[in-house]
Amino acid sequence: MIPRLDNARILMYSHDTFGLGHLRRCREIAHALVDAYHGLSVMIISGTTIAGAFDYRVRVDFVKIPSVIKLRNGEYQSMAQHTSLEDTLEIRRAIIRHTAETFRPDIFITDKEPMGLHGEIEETLAFLKTRGTRLVLGLREIMDAPEFLGPEWERKDLLRKVEAYYDAIWVYGPEGFHDPLSGLAVSETIRSRMRYTGFLRRSQIQSEGTQIRPQGDYLLVTTGGGGDGAELIQNVFAAHRQDRRLCPTFVVLGPYLPIKERAEFIAAAADLPRIEVIEFDNRLEDLVAGSVGVVGMGGYNTFCEILSFDRPALIVPRTRPRMEQAIRALRAEELGLARVMPSEVATDPERMAKMLRDLPTAPRPSLSRLAREAGFLNLNGQQSIAQDVGKWLRAPPNPLLQAVKNSS
Repeated sequence: MIPRLDNARILMYSHDTFGLGHLRRCREIAHALVDAYHGLSVMIISGTTIAGAFDYRVRVDFVKIPSVIKLRNGEYQSMAQHTSLEDTLEIRRAIIRHTAETFRPDIFITDKEPMGLHGEIEETLAFLKTRGTRLVLGLREIMDAPEFLGPEWERKDLLRKVEAYYDAIWVYGPEGFHDPLSGLAVSETIRSRMRYTGFLRRSQIQSEGTQIRPQGDYLLVTTGGGGDGAELIQNVFAAHRQDRRLCPTFVVLGPYLPIKERAEFIAAAADLPRIEVIEFDNRLEDLVAGSVGVVGMGGYNTFCEILSFDRPALIVPRTRPRMEQAIRALRAEELGLARVMPSEVATDPERMAKMLRDLPTAPRPSLSRLAREAGFLNLNGQQSIAQDVGKWLRAPPNPLLQAVKNSS
């Protein structure tokens, strides 16, 4: 019997300024929670332009806020060119606050950015705190190199604010794999609220309406949203020109790959018979599961998919604007979970071709004794999160929150 949590509500915030990682992580958690508890509903606040391109389970929905994009130099700009960044942020703040007031969540979960983009959720956090809502911060297992994360968090006064607002902190990875706040002066209070959940397991979807699926053995090349993936795709194309006998390769360009590069890759693929290209697939899990190897940049979601489907992987991480992917890639390499190629080496067609030739027969992650014995193949993130949510929502109701619900 699936337990019931009738009328329980969870609101999730995903700022989504670059790529699809934040929304996809929130969606995985939301789906796991409604599967675990009947009667519970989840609303996701998302800034991604293609939030509606994904399927959502019953009792999971999203609120779209105006989109903001993060540029390569770390600055932000509104996706609507006729609207200033300041006006866009003000609209976002208003929608977030109004959604929280109307939805009246029992739990509010923030993905990665403790105060949101440019502090846009701090007002909402303060409001929900007065209403008795449980506030939860979810962090990737790797945020950034300490020399970059430390000054950023100090400038924004985030350690103090995290301690003041958040009741719990989920780290979406196994303990010991990496400390997301390494190098920061983290208080014992914050440490006591941190829970390492394990990685978020991915499952095949195989629902109706899926896009084209390659036949036979193939390597999958994915760069997530694609906004910074052009160089890796170009290097894979160059390797295929170097060796036209490489394993058939299926390339997902990503929705945020610039239009010019997208058109160039589609045209170039016509001259490379062992490369097939599509622009986007909202069921990437099926493509990973069907592949004989994955070539990617080492983002969180791709890494979880590599582990979940136990696929040999070649990771070519980016190092700007964050070191997150490079840190994850090197950690995976030292544990025997993936092969890593620095981006400057990947530009050599001969060396890239050799890596692609060897990838289908490379060891799978499950063969890493070191990772297995250390518990780093823990993919129980959703179960850990569901346990916490059930424990919190079965506890005697917070009088403040109960009074708000009774008055509505």
